[in-house]
Amino acid sequence: MKFHQGIYQVKNDQKYVGSRSPRFRSSWELTFMRMCDSHPSIIQWSSEPVRIPYKHPFTGKQSMYVPDFLMIYINKKGKKIAELIEIKPKKQTTLESIKSQQDKANYLINRSKWLAAGEWAKRKGIRFRVLNEDSIYVIK
Repeated sequence: MKFHQGIYQVKNDQKYVGSRSPRFRSSWELTFMRMCDSHPSIIQWSSEPVRIPYKHPFTGKQSMYVPDFLMIYINKKGKKIAELIEIKPKKQTTLESIKSQQDKANYLINRSKWLAAGEWAKRKGIRFRVLNEDSIYVIK
């Protein structure tokens, strides 16, 4: 399966934190980048900002997970919020949508990554969220 991929040209340099231009690996990531770049409540964002160690569920070996984004925004109450964001198709985020052994293996690996990211984020005092096609277009 071929995904929409490319390098995003940042419009608001003062918002983007990173030493290189962000790469998108799906149209959903591109949509999210555009939103981060243009939404007035988002004050800072970065692409693939951190490496988080996690235990691979099948090998037991330590591996690294790189979430898609970190964004900092001002919520409706005027509070600054930081969120670590992963963007995945809905079919890769729920057990109900698993159709093959490979899908199940991918789900279990992702779940291990996301649990580690959630724990890492909690220690840092930020949030971790996985967005899919149902949630990415309702962010205001």
